[in-house]
Amino acid sequence: MATVYVILLTLHNINRWLVLLTGVWTLVRTLPGAGGRRPFTAADRRPVVAFTGTVHLQLILGLLLFAFLGMQRAPVFAGAPNSGFTWQHVGLGVLAAVTATIGSALSRRAPTDQGKFRVATTWTAVTLLLVLLLIPWWRPLLRLFTA
Repeated sequence: MATVYVILLTLHNINRWLVLLTGVWTLVRTLPGAGGRRPFTAADRRPVVAFTGTVHLQLILGLLLFAFLGMQRAPVFAGAPNSGFTWQHVGLGVLAAVTATIGSALSRRAPTDQGKFRVATTWTAVTLLLVLLLIPWWRPLLRLFTA
């Protein structure tokens, strides 16, 4: 069972960096268009969808990891800065998935191209802020197949 834990933890860790990279990619694509008059193209939509997808994958991996550790009665965040960090991490993870989904949906439905850019930029920034708050920065930044 330790192998499952290490695999899930590694995938969760690698995907964290994908979330951050796709979030930055989304901001790089949408921020210039928020104040301009250029059309919102499929190339602008792609990073929004990729960001939302990586956030959802991160949530699923995190919940699987959380459930697996719960079944093993193992401490989830040993050495956390506060005793409530586990629930803050889970709660902000769910909230980040919700905000990414809202941003993706609203940017698709916005009536103008500038509105699509603004919505995508705003909700991506909010989601990235949540993600940055929920990362356990005291842990190794890159864990590859180690517990």
